[in-house]
Amino acid sequence: MKKMKKSENIYQLTKITGWRTLALNKRIKIQKILIIIFLLIIVITLMFIMQNILQIWQRNQEYKKYEAQLLLLQEQENKEQAQIEAEKERMRQEKIPKLTEVGKENMKHIYRSDTKRVFLTFDDGPSSVTPTILDVLKQENVPATFFVLGSRVEAMPEMVKRIYEEGHYIANHGYSHVYSSIYASPQAVLDEYNKCNEAVKKAIQVPEYQSHLFRFPGGSSGGTYAAIKTEAIKLLEENGVLYVDWNALTGDAEKNDLTIEYEMTRLQQTILDRDSVVVLMHDAPAKKVTAEALPQIIAYLKQQGYEFKNFYEMIK
Repeated sequence: MKKMKKSENIYQLTKITGWRTLALNKRIKIQKILIIIFLLIIVITLMFIMQNILQIWQRNQEYKKYEAQLLLLQEQENKEQAQIEAEKERMRQEKIPKLTEVGKENMKHIYRSDTKRVFLTFDDGPSSVTPTILDVLKQENVPATFFVLGSRVEAMPEMVKRIYEEGHYIANHGYSHVYSSIYASPQAVLDEYNKCNEAVKKAIQVPEYQSHLFRFPGGSSGGTYAAIKTEAIKLLEENGVLYVDWNALTGDAEKNDLTIEYEMTRLQQTILDRDSVVVLMHDAPAKKVTAEALPQIIAYLKQQGYEFKNFYEMIK
């Protein structure tokens, strides 16, 4: 009996030990599984983190590339804008007369040329006649020079701006056209020029504009004020201002009952066989016929082989 009990005890002990071993093995397996799961989680997490890091890096590279492209585009746009502004300034400067020694020499020989050239000039404007004249000049692609009056400039600044913007030369005919005021003294002539020039600068919105070109009302010589004019010429030159008269005309200041035929006849009578011609005309309110005659005047001059110029090509 004692042997049986001892055997039973050994069996029970063995059985318990086996259970414990199984339990231990089971725990170990579970622990291994948990460790594997934990490691897998870590690996997956690390992979996810690395993937996110890679995506962030790629996005950052793409952003840097995009930013570089934007910067390049901005630089190109700035460069193009600078070029546009530079071209605008160049064109603006080209329309501002600059009197040089070459220009002075050109004006000394204004009535001489190796080729046939003609300068169409209009005095006493602007007025209600000026738009028609400008329309004809634009249609014919012909440049001209306008010797404006300061008082008329102040009355019609928008018309002066149109003259300027369409490429015609704005020259100076004084402010008042009142002989007793203009020719009170040489200084009075210069004052009239300056007052007109100020009106022009304001009208065309170009503060540094200076035409450097004056036409004496009634011409630069002769008459009651001949001595004043002679002194005024010197004073004007000292202040960088030249003058020009004319050597042909349409006669639109000679009579009131003008006709196109009369103006054409006078032009032909006065132009003669000159190679360099400065034609005197007017765009004052009463000179509607001059505007009507202008297409025929231009056609005639073209037929005679003249090339049309304005004083931008002289004063430079």
